[in-house]
Amino acid sequence: MAPLRVLVTGAGRGIGQAIARQFVAQGHTVVALDRDFGACDLPAQVARLDFDLRRVDEIRSLVESRVGQVDTLVNNAGVLHCPSPAGLCTDGWLGFTPDQVADILAVNLRAPVALVEALAPQFCARAAAGAPLGGRVVNVGSVSAFTGHPDLWYGVSKAALLNATRSLAALLGRHRVVVNAVAPGPTRSAMYDQLPASRKESLIRSAHTGRPAEPDEVAAAVLWLGSVSPLYVNGATIDVNDGSYLR
Repeated sequence: MAPLRVLVTGAGRGIGQAIARQFVAQGHTVVALDRDFGACDLPAQVARLDFDLRRVDEIRSLVESRVGQVDTLVNNAGVLHCPSPAGLCTDGWLGFTPDQVADILAVNLRAPVALVEALAPQFCARAAAGAPLGGRVVNVGSVSAFTGHPDLWYGVSKAALLNATRSLAALLGRHRVVVNAVAPGPTRSAMYDQLPASRKESLIRSAHTGRPAEPDEVAAAVLWLGSVSPLYVNGATIDVNDGSYLR
C-alpha cells in the first residue's frame, strides 16, 4: 500500500507514542501532536506539533495552517482527573472543579470531533475525486465507556466519544470515510500510573492475564484500523481489554 500521512494526538508518551512508532515502522509519515514532548522518544522523522487541544476553537485554523493533508486521524489524547467523591452524599459534590470538567470534555470529546470536522472536507473531496478511500479516523476510547468509571466525567467523555464514532461513521460513510474506535482496558501509561493502588489492583484482577496492557498492544489494533482494515469495518469499537469487560 502507498504510505499514509497520519496525525496522532497525544503522541508525546504512552499509547500515542506507541501508535506513532508503529505507523512509522510500516513506512508511513506521522505528525505527532501533543502539548508536551518533554518525555517522548519518537523517531527523528516524526514531525512534532506543539498544541493544547483544550483550545478547541483554534483547531480548524491549526489544521489549515500547520497540519495540511491527512489520510488517517488518530484521536488518542486524553486527560483524567481523580478527585474523591466522598462528599457526594454530604456536600452534594463529586469533587471535580469546573475547570477539570471543562478540560476533560474539551480534550476527550470536543477536540476529537473538531478534528474530524476540520478534516472532513479534504476526506470527502478525496473520495469525490475518485480515490477508493476518503480517509480513516480511529478514536481511542476506554472500557470505562461500558462499565462506568469512578471518575465520572472521564467515563462520560469516553462513552460519548464512542457514540460520536458511530454517528460520524454514519455521516461520512457514503464518502468512503471510515470511523472506528478502540476501547482499551487498563494500559500501562502515565494515566494508569496516577491511579490509586487499590484501583490498579481491581483493574488487574479483572484482566484474564492479571496484568495491564502494554501500549504496543493497543497500538497494534489502532494501526490495523488506521491502515488496512476492510472498509466494511466502519462505526465499530474494537475491545482491547483482555476480558476485563465482555460484551
